[in-house]
Amino acid sequence: MENATLNDEYGYVKDSKVFLKGYLEYPDRQIGEVKRTEQEAIDYFKNRFSIVLNKVEQLESEIDEALNKGSYLTKLIQLQRKLISFDALGDFVPLLERLQEKEEYLRGLIEINQLKNLEIKRALIEDVKVAAAIEDYAAATDQIQEIKAKWIRTGPVEKEFQDEVEVTFQEILDSFFQRRRDYFDEQNKINQERIDEYERLIKITKTLSYSRDLDDAYNKAREVRVAWNNVGEVPPKRFFKVNKAYRHFLKLFYDKYNLAKGIEPKVRVDPRIVEQQALLARAETLLRQKDIVEASQEAKVLLSKWKEIKIPFKLADKELAERFRSVCDKIFELSYLARVISRKYPAFEMKSEEEQLRTKLRELEWLAKREKSDLEFAIIEFDRTATGDPEQDKQAQGRINIQKRKVAMKERILSEFERKLKSITN
Repeated sequence: MENATLNDEYGYVKDSKVFLKGYLEYPDRQIGEVKRTEQEAIDYFKNRFSIVLNKVEQLESEIDEALNKGSYLTKLIQLQRKLISFDALGDFVPLLERLQEKEEYLRGLIEINQLKNLEIKRALIEDVKVAAAIEDYAAATDQIQEIKAKWIRTGPVEKEFQDEVEVTFQEILDSFFQRRRDYFDEQNKINQERIDEYERLIKITKTLSYSRDLDDAYNKAREVRVAWNNVGEVPPKRFFKVNKAYRHFLKLFYDKYNLAKGIEPKVRVDPRIVEQQALLARAETLLRQKDIVEASQEAKVLLSKWKEIKIPFKLADKELAERFRSVCDKIFELSYLARVISRKYPAFEMKSEEEQLRTKLRELEWLAKREKSDLEFAIIEFDRTATGDPEQDKQAQGRINIQKRKVAMKERILSEFERKLKSITN
């Protein structure tokens, strides 16, 4: 400070340079130069002190109002460093003390939270051990994904325990998913062996129609059928393909055999299929019912009854199931539309047929637009969170498929409304 040409409480000017006086363990340091007059330079840097003062006050306010206060520790430390090197004239000591006090407060909170997090993570480790021991891999995977989501949401623990809990948790996950991969690899191997056997039996069945000894071929067909039923289950889609081929060649042979023997075959329908056909017929009757809201209640009962009918995949009538689901979907969509209209238009029944149809069309267009928007959001969210594992993504994909079905049905009903309106107005 010797030979200073201008002194201030917190700084001075020397050789046309502005210096901040040392404080705490920090020595004097140059913070600027005199551009015009020495007093203007001093005043400029004294005014700059308000910048850091405001930053400290703002950070204190943010910490006081924040729910997750611990997340501000890094920001506070950065501000401490900035204060020490900031070019301004003023009393930095109280500001640093205030930040030091806040730092101690935050570190105390973080320590408490880390202890809680450690308890939570140790509990989650025990939970994931139990889930990983479940023999049903689909159910186990669902539970593990829920536990993993809780783990991710739980904050960090003290560094001395961090590796311990993270490694333990990850080892359990890795062990489970490796066992699951091994299981499905084995299942895939078994499935392929069964598919190979199915295809071998299809080749035998294909040759039956070319046999000259139809009685011998008939016996072989019975042997193949017994063998076919004993092969074992494979994934539905793969079985559908081989079963379709098998039944095609088997039918060709029986048609030839029956024609040669003069036999009039009797078609036997599984009683469970007959029961499903009855449910479809009832659903189609409900669709024509005037009170569609009441019809939807009975349709729910029909759906429950349908689910109670357990038919092996080999015998299931896929087309019949799709028709029943479609009729029920239409009932539910029309019922929801009726409830919306009843709520919004008390005098709806007094409108003309054309006005009623236009109102239905307008309301359903809005509902379809909203449903499409929800579907687009669901697809975006699925793309963002999908794991790539079909088993893990099964539930989310199922919900998207339901939404797609709802959109398709609304669009189908809209087309029907438009055709009907056109016929009325022409």
